[in-house]
Amino acid sequence: MPRPIVTLTTDFGEKDYFVASMKGVILSIAPNAEIVDVTHQISAFEIAEAAFVIDQASRCFPKKTIHVVVVDPGVGSARRPILVQSGGQSFIGPDNGVLGMILDRGKCTTRELTTERYFRHPVSQTFHGRDVFAPVAAYLATGTAPSRLGKLIRDAFRPALSRVQQTSKRSWCGAVLTVDRFGNLVTSFRREDFPTLGDSAFDVKIGFETVIQLATSYASMPCGELFAIWGSAGYLEIVMNQGNTAKHLGVGVGAPVDLLVY
Repeated sequence: MPRPIVTLTTDFGEKDYFVASMKGVILSIAPNAEIVDVTHQISAFEIAEAAFVIDQASRCFPKKTIHVVVVDPGVGSARRPILVQSGGQSFIGPDNGVLGMILDRGKCTTRELTTERYFRHPVSQTFHGRDVFAPVAAYLATGTAPSRLGKLIRDAFRPALSRVQQTSKRSWCGAVLTVDRFGNLVTSFRREDFPTLGDSAFDVKIGFETVIQLATSYASMPCGELFAIWGSAGYLEIVMNQGNTAKHLGVGVGAPVDLLVY
């Protein structure tokens, strides 16, 4: 039998004991589990960034993979812990929008995690990653039926993380979803929604700059010049060839992005 795969995506960083504690809990319950770190460098409290990262990363994993996503500024509050099953995979995290893009994929099953026998006790009010999400993932990995973990719900929080708002006949407003390690700004404009972008004049306003060029590769533009490109995830990115766009513009996750097509 193949080893069950459990992935971890958090904003915990690597300085503290947080990630190691989660792994220890998982391995204590499911010693055969293969744990994959997606990233622990999500910007602190940035729910939209984590939602984008797990949406993209999970597409490359096999069915039956269990994904744990912990960016949880509301830990200890009334927000619910949930399990989302979509496309043959399981996603565990807080009901704060971090699994919003998974929910937006289409058909899925969502449960509120309420069966406390599958939690680690005592449950800390500040560390549900260790005491709720990690043990639930481990029990799933050992074959526990999802129905044992909690009741079905139909009202999971679905923020418009990757959607854009049309503000006039030819203009739309979006936002920066994430900043990659090169400083490229990944926006919420999806190629499938704007397949003809570049066929006519357009401009993208972000920060105090306006971008008017759409390139097919980084190397096709001069170093230090701002331009747009369709990234590998299918989202419009504002980039510079061998330059850090985020630092250049002084913007980050959540910054507004306005598109006008002439």
